[in-house]
Amino acid sequence: MPFLSLDALTLRTPSGASSVDGLTLAVEPGEVVALLGPSGCGKTAALRLVAGFDRPDAGTLTLDGRTLAGPGTFVPPEQRGVGMVFHDAALFPHLSVLDNVAFGLTALPRPEAHARARALLKPFGLEGFEARMPHALSGGQQQRVALARALAPGPRVLLLDEPFSRLDIALRASTRVEVRRALKSLGTTVLFVTQDQGEAMAFADRLAVMRAGKVEQVGTPEAVYSTPRTAFVAYFLGGTNLLPGVGFGNGARTMLGILPVTGHAKGNVLLSLRPEALRLVPDTDTVAVGGALRAEVLTREFQGPSAEYTVACGGMELTVRGAPELPLRPGSRARLEVVGRAVVLEDSPD
Repeated sequence: MPFLSLDALTLRTPSGASSVDGLTLAVEPGEVVALLGPSGCGKTAALRLVAGFDRPDAGTLTLDGRTLAGPGTFVPPEQRGVGMVFHDAALFPHLSVLDNVAFGLTALPRPEAHARARALLKPFGLEGFEARMPHALSGGQQQRVALARALAPGPRVLLLDEPFSRLDIALRASTRVEVRRALKSLGTTVLFVTQDQGEAMAFADRLAVMRAGKVEQVGTPEAVYSTPRTAFVAYFLGGTNLLPGVGFGNGARTMLGILPVTGHAKGNVLLSLRPEALRLVPDTDTVAVGGALRAEVLTREFQGPSAEYTVACGGMELTVRGAPELPLRPGSRARLEVVGRAVVLEDSPD
């Protein structure tokens, strides 16, 4: 049995609409799982169900074999052994770092509570900060103190609701690395919510991509990115090009020619082709050479280590991710080459 199990959970709004709609997910001990999706997909509502802030209208929630919510059962939040950290650290401004972390340890004698709090400061890189007040900390340090405070009572599961969203980009990246290292060293089971695809792929062991209250696809970041099941997942996680085609085993005929595919293709199919699976080469020839695909650059968006180009080719607009130093600008001619594999989507027509 999974450590944390969400089985067909449903939560309806007062109007009768479902914010969570038959959501099913399993989380193993010590695993970091991200609920990822656009605003309004139900990911925060799912987190609130696990925390016990809301009662599901249907389905069952279990933690380590104990039913927390289900038909005739509802365990209140304070009895669940679940910790939660919001995007706002919400530290007590009048308490030191040490006293903030020890705040929830009221059942322990003060020396023991402080000893436990000090032990939690180390994995979060906060040794020497015991006497600091919250206003004297950076945003990343405040968030790490909030995490240590949530872990002090020894929760079975830690819930994170967009914990890095209030940090600037550079601080967000460094804090994310430090927090993941600390949580892994402590063996903490984590379920966290984000709509930042890059953050989810960098921080989580597995992704659960949500849409309209359901999990659309779950798997490792590498698996979900390289083999999306649906057009929604492909678009949301990194962007893609959708191409109709006719499959014949390990290939498919498309408007770009015959493309190699991951898996097996048969009959009419819809393919996902990532922007980096295409390559642009400046074209100075007046006529197409060797059957090469001709393309016109429509837009160029500089993204630092790469550039994203929109090109017109074969009556379609395609997105290509390539080197920013390419001498291509809107209006440039280019040759388009396929250098990766396409993925057959479940959205394919029958």
